[in-house]
Amino acid sequence: MHQVYLSLGSNIEPETNLPKAINLLQEYGEIRKFSNVWESKAVGSAGPNFLNACALFITPLFPFELKEQVIHPVEAKLDRKRSEDKFAPRTIDIDMIIFDNKSCNDKFWTQAFVVVPLADIFPEFQNPLTQERIPETATRLRQGVWMETRPNLLSSFNGNSPKA
Repeated sequence: MHQVYLSLGSNIEPETNLPKAINLLQEYGEIRKFSNVWESKAVGSAGPNFLNACALFITPLFPFELKEQVIHPVEAKLDRKRSEDKFAPRTIDIDMIIFDNKSCNDKFWTQAFVVVPLADIFPEFQNPLTQERIPETATRLRQGVWMETRPNLLSSFNGNSPKA
C-alpha cells in the first residue's frame, strides 16, 4: 500500500465540494488523516477565495493509476471543468503532492495553500527545496499571504474525524 498526500482545493461552492471530494475519495481508498481547512485568496486571478486542505490517502495504486482511476473520476463527478486558464475557478482540484515520502512536484513547496495544510498532518516532512521542516516553510510562506482556518468544515467527514 502507498501513502499519498493529496492537496484539495475549491473556489466554486467550496463548503459543499470539499467535503464531497473527501467522501468520494473514500470510495477508492482509505483516508487516514486530513488537515484543517484553510481559506486563501485565489492565486493568479481575481476569482473567489479558495478553501484548501490536505489528506493522507492510502492506496494500492501507483501515481499514473491513481490519477486516471481515482483523481480524475472524482474531479469529473464534481463537475471539474479544465480550460486553458489554469487559474480559472473550479469545483475541485486534487493534486498528489507526496507519494511514498517523495515530492511529486517542486512547485508545491513555494505555495502556501499547499504547504500550510500539509504542515497540519505531516510536520516531520522536509521541504526538498530548502531542507527545512514543513512547519518552518509554512510559517515563512504565511508571512506573505492571507490565510485563515475554517474550523469544523470537514467535521461531518463520514461521521468520524481522522484528523492528525
